[in-house]
Amino acid sequence: MDDFYKIRRLPPYVFEQVNRLKASARAAGADIIDLGMGNPDLPTPQAIVDKMCEVAQDPRTHRYSASKGIAGLRRAQAGYYGRRFGVKLDPETQVVATLGSKEGFANMAQAITAPGDVVLVPNPTYPIHSFGFIMSGAVVRSIQAEPDDGFLRALERAVRHSIPAPTALILNYPSNPTALLATLNFYREVVAFARKHDIIILSDLAYAEIYFDGTPPPSILQVPGAIDIAVEFTSMSKTFSMPGWRIGFAVGNERLVSALARVKSYLDYGAFTPIQVAAAFAVNTQDREVERARLVYRQRRDVMVEAFGRAGWPVPPPAATMFAWVPIPEKFRELGSLEFSKLLVEKASVAVAPGVGFGEHGDEHVRVALVENEHRIRQAARNIRRFLATADETLHNVIPIAARR
Repeated sequence: MDDFYKIRRLPPYVFEQVNRLKASARAAGADIIDLGMGNPDLPTPQAIVDKMCEVAQDPRTHRYSASKGIAGLRRAQAGYYGRRFGVKLDPETQVVATLGSKEGFANMAQAITAPGDVVLVPNPTYPIHSFGFIMSGAVVRSIQAEPDDGFLRALERAVRHSIPAPTALILNYPSNPTALLATLNFYREVVAFARKHDIIILSDLAYAEIYFDGTPPPSILQVPGAIDIAVEFTSMSKTFSMPGWRIGFAVGNERLVSALARVKSYLDYGAFTPIQVAAAFAVNTQDREVERARLVYRQRRDVMVEAFGRAGWPVPPPAATMFAWVPIPEKFRELGSLEFSKLLVEKASVAVAPGVGFGEHGDEHVRVALVENEHRIRQAARNIRRFLATADETLHNVIPIAARR
């Protein structure tokens, strides 16, 4: 039986191949150090957990919740944007709570996409940025991920050569997987371009609070006029170590936010009310916990850069996010990121995310997550050093096989 239309548009999930190999190795007794999935190992701060448990004692909170988020949570997020970015938002019309930013992106794509629409998406980027639109019937046109003059030239080419003209542009800074940062001046230029060409901007700001050097990353909504065309997505998963709680936000242009809220009203009743109350409590009161998490990730970043470098695999230090975007060692580059990631599991007991899973332009890199403690990161570096010491032998055995694929 043929696959359904939308399933045919989705390629095999690259990360699943590494996950299967990882599970098989663990079943055989291997101690796999998992630096692949961006799944925070830090516990949710206890005060947030306590607030959720307290509210859950009230049976009235066990009823259906609000699809677009309870009022207190939307007010909390509007308050955060005011404090952090100086951006004034109406919590009634310009803020929607989502079941994580991933769900928000996917349902926004459903809300605004007509079959055949052209959407501009950086490559490499987080998969939902492209596949949310592909599942909605759009055509994705890749543009470079680096936020520089080349990005703006790519926008000009896309408008000139795309038929029909692009309807939406995805931005993601700090970027997953590349950890690239954008400046407010870059956002100003992109907003001016998008307004001129009637292009919607969807900005993924999930890593706004995980930064290490210099000033905090800006929001595109700080640009005057951006709110006329833009919606921004954030998440509590990394900021407050709440990945399993599934709370995020979409904020910005009233028409776009309303479209998302309408789609969601047919699909869900929102997160469990005690989770939403605890999330509002976190946004309003737990800034110190955010600072603690940021310090932990920075220390892990520094350990990884130092230990992996000594092991013979230089890691460009990321300025933000909980990921390093690391070039594959030259000797292994022709294998591609998937085969190299498999080798790391088999020969070094270390799991990373193959760069090709984020787009074909990521195939010379792997993404390494800061989701193990410093001791385990150093252990991973020792394993990698031993693996690299046998590189010639490994390549002799592997490349002829890979060449026959």
